[in-house]
Amino acid sequence: MLKDNLVMLRKLNGYSQEQIAEKIGISRQAYAKWENGMTIPDIEKASLLAKLYGITLDGLTRSEMVDGIGMLPPAPRGKNIWGAVTLGDRGQIVIPKAVREYLGFNGGDRLIVASDEVGIALIPAEAFENKMREIENLIRGGNETSC
Repeated sequence: MLKDNLVMLRKLNGYSQEQIAEKIGISRQAYAKWENGMTIPDIEKASLLAKLYGITLDGLTRSEMVDGIGMLPPAPRGKNIWGAVTLGDRGQIVIPKAVREYLGFNGGDRLIVASDEVGIALIPAEAFENKMREIENLIRGGNETSC
């Protein structure tokens, strides 16, 4: 819900109610009413909040609960949090249907598995290979790019 997201985002970003109110041009009391669910911001103020936190308006108003984790924070603009999956005994996971549809993943698609110290990312192999060819061309001094 909006009020829960407002509290979570403010605390995650280390702001006080007073600081947020000042940034969007309202009183602390008006902002406190949003966090308490007594009132809601108009679209202009909601847009300012979304911009301040680097999220979409949709992300500001939606919330998602994940078993064992609780409520997920809204994802940054251009990013998505799809929930949790369970790792099988042999390392397999099932990519949720909504993710497959959103990204256009189909059975048999090749994916590159990349990681950092925290987790993994799945990248369509063709997109990854095209990007590597572009980088190789830049390194060689060429100006060709692949489609």
